[in-house]
Amino acid sequence: MGQIHFDSHLAWQSLFAPTHHYFHINRLEDYKGMMRFPLPPHRKVVFDFVFLTQGSSVRSKGLDSFDFSADTFFFLPAYQITTHKSMSADAAGYYCHFDIELLTKNFHSKEILQDFPFLQFIGNPLVTIDTATSETILFILQRLEKEYLKQENPDFGIVQVYLLALMSEIKSFVDTQRKVKINAASQITEKYKSALAQYIYQKQKITDYAEVLAVTPNHLNKCVKATTGKSAHDLLDDMLLLEAKVLLKQSNLSIAEIAFRIGKNELSDFGRFFKQKTGFTPSEYRKMD
Repeated sequence: MGQIHFDSHLAWQSLFAPTHHYFHINRLEDYKGMMRFPLPPHRKVVFDFVFLTQGSSVRSKGLDSFDFSADTFFFLPAYQITTHKSMSADAAGYYCHFDIELLTKNFHSKEILQDFPFLQFIGNPLVTIDTATSETILFILQRLEKEYLKQENPDFGIVQVYLLALMSEIKSFVDTQRKVKINAASQITEKYKSALAQYIYQKQKITDYAEVLAVTPNHLNKCVKATTGKSAHDLLDDMLLLEAKVLLKQSNLSIAEIAFRIGKNELSDFGRFFKQKTGFTPSEYRKMD
């Protein structure tokens, strides 16, 4: 959490303990009134999750947007772009973020991520639990909150134990939830989205991604169109725009440097691209609160 989430004139810092960059948890109802929706696209270096006990919310992970409501987790891995689009007035629950080192200390991080697929960079970030399990989950979240609110530094050994317990409790719901049948076109589209997130600064041509996925550009476009209704080029532009927005808001790079980063070698080309997609020039967007 940080200034990107809150009105700048409010003392949002009071919500945070000194160690909040490593581990943080708070109740949504304590701070949602300070948040400006929709939040601009942003990227964090920590993992986070939102758990709703009531109400609803809309949040994105990469190029995909998700609606979720009570008894549902939304997990976001580190370095993935997100925007929190909305949260209902009656929304309640918890927000938590943590450094992956806190979760994986004394374990292999690769094994942890394999055990808990909702923490992975690509995949469904939502996990819905049943009413009976929600009591256990709320106990764990309250225990994490209690540890976080200690006057002295929290015991991160205890935090790790409860975080792992929480992940283990909800893991079974990933396995038992109805799985949507994924056809070949959907699989290629998901792989394409994953490749976009991974290589967007190195590759800005459809032919490059078709080569990575070992398909023809025409086949890639047909698969993406059949799955999303958009062309492969549309998704490429969507990812370039997300990256541009993040860099404009979260970096001190000049607009010319950002243009170069996303493959727009001429500043005027970047300006036209950005204004066509957003209605604002890059400099106007950067100045927006």
